[in-house]
Amino acid sequence: MTERTRKSVVQMVAEAKARISELSVEELQAEIAAGTCTVIDIRDFRERLEKGSIPGAISAPRGMLEFWFDPESPYFRSQYNFDDRYVFYCAGGQRSALATDVIAQIGYTNVAHLEVGFNGWAEDGGQVEDVTAESKWVKRS
Repeated sequence: MTERTRKSVVQMVAEAKARISELSVEELQAEIAAGTCTVIDIRDFRERLEKGSIPGAISAPRGMLEFWFDPESPYFRSQYNFDDRYVFYCAGGQRSALATDVIAQIGYTNVAHLEVGFNGWAEDGGQVEDVTAESKWVKRS
C-alpha cells in the first residue's frame, strides 16, 4: 500500500502564495482605475448576496473556475484569454490564492489575487456594490 503524504490547507495556501502575485487593496484599486485588469469574484453566490461585491467584478465560482478558464474544457468560456490580466478574490484571500495558482498552472501568466480578500477590501473602505438575486452574476460570451 502506498503511503500518503498529508498536506494541510494552511500549507497549500502558503505554497500557492509563494508562487503567485498578491495585491494590496491600493494596488488593486490602481489597476481598476487604470482599466488594466478584469476582477474575478470566486466566492459563492450566497456570499455575494450577503456582503456585496467589488464593483464590476465578474462572478466565477471557485467550483467552475478551472473549467471556465481551460480552453480544452467543454465548459470553457471564450471571454477568458491567456494574454489578459485577471485578479481573483474571495472572502479572506485563501481560496483566491489557491485559485490564482491553479489558473497559472493552466497557463495564464498575468494573474494575481487580492491578498486581504473582499473582507479586507471592505474594511479598508473599498467601494462595494450590492448584489441581488436579479443581478447578472456571470458575463457570458
